[in-house]
Amino acid sequence: MSLSAEFPTVRPGSEVQASPLRVVKRNGQSDVFDAGKISVAVTKAFLAVEGREAAGSSRVHDTVDELTDQVASAVQRRAGRDHVIHIEDVQDQVELALMRGGHHKVARAYVLYREERARARQETQAAPAAPAIMVREPDGGATPLDMDRLSAVVAEAVEGLPGADAARIVSETRRNLYDGISREELSDAPILAARALVETDPDYAFASARLLMDKLRAEALSFVNGARTNATAADMQAAYADYFPRYLARGVEEQLIDPELARFDIAVLGVALKPERDRQFQFLGLQTLYDRYLLHSDGTRFELPQAFFMRVAMGLAVRETDREARAIEFYELLSSFRFMASTPTLFNAGTPRPQLSSCFLTTIGDDLSHIFKAVRDNALLAKYSGGLGNDWTPVRGLGAHIRGTNGKSQGVVPFLKVANDTAIAVNQGGKRKGAVCAYLETWHVDIEEFLDLRKNTGDDRRRTHDMNTANWVPDLFMERVEADAEWTLFSPDEVPHLHDLYGAEFKAAYEAAENDAASGRLRVHRKVRAVELWRRMLTMLFETGHPWITFKDACNIRSPQRHAGTIHSSNLCTEITLNTSADEVAVCNLGSVNLVAHLSDNGLDADLVADTVRTAMRMLDNVIDINFYTIPEARRSNLRHRPVGLGLMGFQDALQALRIPYASKAAVRFADESMELISWHAIAASSDLSAERGRYESYEGSLWSQGILPIDSLPLLGEARDATFDSSARLDWDALRQKVRTQGMRNSNCMAIAPTATISNICGVSQSIEPTYQNLFVKANMSGDFTVVNPYLVRDLKARGLWDDVMISDLKYYDGSLGPIDRVPDDLRHLYATAFEIESRWLVEAAACRQKWLDQAQSLNLYLANPSGKALDSLYRSAWKSGLKTTYYLRTRSASHVEKSTLTRSDGKLNAVAVSAPMACAIDDPDCEACQ
Repeated sequence: MSLSAEFPTVRPGSEVQASPLRVVKRNGQSDVFDAGKISVAVTKAFLAVEGREAAGSSRVHDTVDELTDQVASAVQRRAGRDHVIHIEDVQDQVELALMRGGHHKVARAYVLYREERARARQETQAAPAAPAIMVREPDGGATPLDMDRLSAVVAEAVEGLPGADAARIVSETRRNLYDGISREELSDAPILAARALVETDPDYAFASARLLMDKLRAEALSFVNGARTNATAADMQAAYADYFPRYLARGVEEQLIDPELARFDIAVLGVALKPERDRQFQFLGLQTLYDRYLLHSDGTRFELPQAFFMRVAMGLAVRETDREARAIEFYELLSSFRFMASTPTLFNAGTPRPQLSSCFLTTIGDDLSHIFKAVRDNALLAKYSGGLGNDWTPVRGLGAHIRGTNGKSQGVVPFLKVANDTAIAVNQGGKRKGAVCAYLETWHVDIEEFLDLRKNTGDDRRRTHDMNTANWVPDLFMERVEADAEWTLFSPDEVPHLHDLYGAEFKAAYEAAENDAASGRLRVHRKVRAVELWRRMLTMLFETGHPWITFKDACNIRSPQRHAGTIHSSNLCTEITLNTSADEVAVCNLGSVNLVAHLSDNGLDADLVADTVRTAMRMLDNVIDINFYTIPEARRSNLRHRPVGLGLMGFQDALQALRIPYASKAAVRFADESMELISWHAIAASSDLSAERGRYESYEGSLWSQGILPIDSLPLLGEARDATFDSSARLDWDALRQKVRTQGMRNSNCMAIAPTATISNICGVSQSIEPTYQNLFVKANMSGDFTVVNPYLVRDLKARGLWDDVMISDLKYYDGSLGPIDRVPDDLRHLYATAFEIESRWLVEAAACRQKWLDQAQSLNLYLANPSGKALDSLYRSAWKSGLKTTYYLRTRSASHVEKSTLTRSDGKLNAVAVSAPMACAIDDPDCEACQ
């Protein structure tokens, strides 16, 4: 084991870092003594003896630190005044320290390592012939193992992947084979072997996906052909076009595909398929697709990825005039990962029940029949993968009078419990858990009980452990917090008008209600200190993760549709801001632009973004007309207003590809410029669709009709708050205003940034606008556990000769952070800083710049490494003052940790030390699965 590798000192603050000692090498040359090289050598010795499961062990890490100090001190003593020591003497001291410490096996490994490796290379005799292995077939028969095909499939899987070693995958696969292995186990063996190596190099994520693709090809082709069929990726260049019509016919026969798709020109579409794009998946993405998206019959997948993308594209083009051309256009966008539609669209497009919309927002009326109708509506909307946001503010509070029975109300909480249990019961066809978020305005008399809904203590009948909750906060409350003034709580049956008001009108009506309460004209009311209620809101947010903080006035004042009603809540993931009423259930149709796929040498390719957004907006608009609506209120609202939500993903990847640290003015500027570009083209595309297809029904009276675009609505919020917001712009917005005035708009709303957790996995990019969570960690979702390693970081570390087993060990030990690893240069530490190493103000600044251009909102998670009452207060007041419409989860380091041991078992499964960080959004740990 050589100590001559280039590793700087690992232990910060050690006195030997500045040692003037020089080490004489075997070739006679000398170099400055570096204690970090000892640390690396000893760590490798421990890994050799105890295996990779010791990599993240604090015991091993601490022992290595102690031994390094001992050796460094001994070397300094032996060097004396000459400050020179031979490499052999250094190695003697390492061996001696290991022996004195009782680490005899590790000392032996240290001494024998190089000799054993040299002997292994010199051995020329062939290994003894392996015993024959028979593979058990599904029909009970047995066939000999085709080792040549296995080797060929693995070799094909690593083509173009310099970081993946075919021999290593084959060797590990061969070790896990046995006589009588089933065909299914044989298909899984190379996949497990490759995925176990992902932590060593991100290329193995692609290799394992390609090996999974081989399994999927055999499964799908055998099903549609009626007999077992094997095909390599190369074979599929010709076979895909032949498979495609068979697949469609079988899907229609199984009643899983809409028969209308069979009436397309299938030959034209089959030729348009691009089989090579099956090779762009990473393992997490393809496994997610395999488990939850691809069509199957009794568990047998018969839909290959390119057929899946074409089926979705055909489903979205089914009402187009030239539908083959449009289907190919849509397919091109989806299969290239430039744009990805939301999960409900991917699940259901081209099927007999095309429920394609992502989010539904409802207002609950204050009577028993409407409350239980709303619960029924929740169940029907959730059945086909819709995420739900419920506005519960109109429901009267605890102690309010009930005329029908002359009794007193039990308040809103018991009904929230019913809604919670309904979400659990309706699991969206087994594809993912149902999910709902309840919103309550801050003046509701039950607000304090609402804050406690997610607590693990107290009366469980008044707890909703599975429901998300959010505060709907008016500006007046924040002003009272700022002034340390009193705040009055009311029951909405006595002040129903407050529900529909905001801004100055709300303030006047609220103060009048306070006067009515003071004079005895209201039965149910209570005064609290605004700051105390605010502190309790933040305390519950920290302790339980709920309720989230969202801002009523910013949502309504800047709404293009404020003439058509009031926004009473957001959705499940806080990015949708649409009007709701007893007669209208708001619906939003989502999709996201992949920023990384639009980068060029000069940053974002504006022309490519324009092309993507134009086609994406057409796809989203088509969803509205094709959609299968489960309740009439949703259909009525969606056809009248036609809102869509075009968002983005891969923001962090784009920054790292452009060498821009998240915590920088340059990142804030990129957030501003990228969102402006998407906003401009989304509005332009909707206006062009209006010229082609007609304006949306409620266009007249909207801000659009007045030539007020989202960037123009920012000063309206400034006027209401007596504040100033940055409304600087770079593009030609005057020309766009004129276009909108002339042509109108096809969609009432155009943009919203959703979490994108699952579709980001499919595309292999970072989630939404999120900063890097960790550079190396284990991600858990409904498809299993997956090692995730930052490929940009690995690329840079390789370029500087720093990527090795010790670096992997250190990343595990330090929870995926580079900060404490001294040998990593400062520029890389800054560029690859993780979410908890970034000051939260940078997240807010970037979000505020994006919010300038959005007509809806964004799912904004906030991170605090060292949360305190003061820090939380400052963070959320800053979010409000910055003009943000909503916030989402609060992440704190105290509740987050990385698994320190990953894929090292012989079966390829995870050696889980602990459950990975609670990154859950609304549905599926650690993903928000509701909207995307």
